[in-house]
Amino acid sequence: MTKRGSGKPDRALRGRAGRMRGGRGSGRGSRGMVRLWGRHAVEAALMNPDRRHHKLWASREGVDSLNGELPDDFPIEWAEAPDLARLVARDAPHQGLVLECDPLDDLHLADVIDAGAGRPLLILDQVTDPHNVGAILRSAAAFDACAIVTQDRHAPPESGALAKSASGALEIVPWVKVVNLARALEEIAEAGYWRIGLAGEAEATLASALPQGPVALVLGAEGEGMRHNIAQHCDALARLPISEAMESLNVSNAAAVALYAVATREAE
Repeated sequence: MTKRGSGKPDRALRGRAGRMRGGRGSGRGSRGMVRLWGRHAVEAALMNPDRRHHKLWASREGVDSLNGELPDDFPIEWAEAPDLARLVARDAPHQGLVLECDPLDDLHLADVIDAGAGRPLLILDQVTDPHNVGAILRSAAAFDACAIVTQDRHAPPESGALAKSASGALEIVPWVKVVNLARALEEIAEAGYWRIGLAGEAEATLASALPQGPVALVLGAEGEGMRHNIAQHCDALARLPISEAMESLNVSNAAAVALYAVATREAE
């Protein structure tokens, strides 16, 4: 179905669209698929040429909100808000759009580093909350980070909740999932990155620890922080100079502040 008469630019929303069978559920995609919802997440996925789309459930208002044109043969099923609510997680803000698609292809760390041109990397050690990882992806996109790197067994799966929190950044920022995070940090060092682990107990502040050149910021899970082995694979540990009134920042907030510090350092 093609959106008409919205007054928006005639810009094609095209990924690798394909038809599917069935697909009803309660917040989960069909076997091997991902279900995304919300305008920013769905629009970004539709614009991503690396996504294979299977079906879009939508209200008329939801499609009218998209900034672009759906191909005439795009597999779409019109639905009302109560029907869309049954396709997503409870109380999820679908905004009239639910898209079922294939997950993104796996990426190799070496390829991402080669294409990154020295832009900052974010390494997440056992950060498992999808809302935090989504928010970190959003900050990574805002500050032009090269990629985020997680251990495949200790990270959330690609999901609608994560994509909604990322507000489109899931389609923009490369997400590398590795088997061994310590080995990945060694590879990152060999590529010329200075690895800085954020730790509240560190003596040095992030500003004083930042070198010139490429930086990889390593963040651990809230509460536990970085594992000992991961901290040992950092070139330096640094803290954010927050008030003593607060023990720590949420990991996604810490990532945003650290990325800002790197960005302003490079702008000087």
